[in-house]
Amino acid sequence: MKKSAKGGESLPASLQEIADSGTKPGEVWELRLYIAGQTPRSVAAFANLKKICEEHLQGRYNIEVVDLVKHPQLAAGDQILAIPTLVRKLPQPLRKIVGDLRDTERALVGLQLRPASSD
Repeated sequence: MKKSAKGGESLPASLQEIADSGTKPGEVWELRLYIAGQTPRSVAAFANLKKICEEHLQGRYNIEVVDLVKHPQLAAGDQILAIPTLVRKLPQPLRKIVGDLRDTERALVGLQLRPASSD
């Protein structure tokens, strides 16, 4: 058990991480990133998403990249109006984030991996 700073017991580290992230053990996240070719924003969006997933969803995620330059008809399925756009398919509910995900805090809140601050 991990001790809290006040001397009381808290959750084991792995359970604490799950509690902090809002995810359930064994839950696999299905993410779809819509991009337009190899533009700087598309490349940045993928790199930022990969970093977020490695830090917060270690081994519990699948990323599908949809290049709308090659497959423009696929934009209609998730009602994509801007790119890059990240769609969280699972866990439900479906969530969308538009942009290159460089604002990590905003992305974490948008994915519901972190609660919104009450500032």
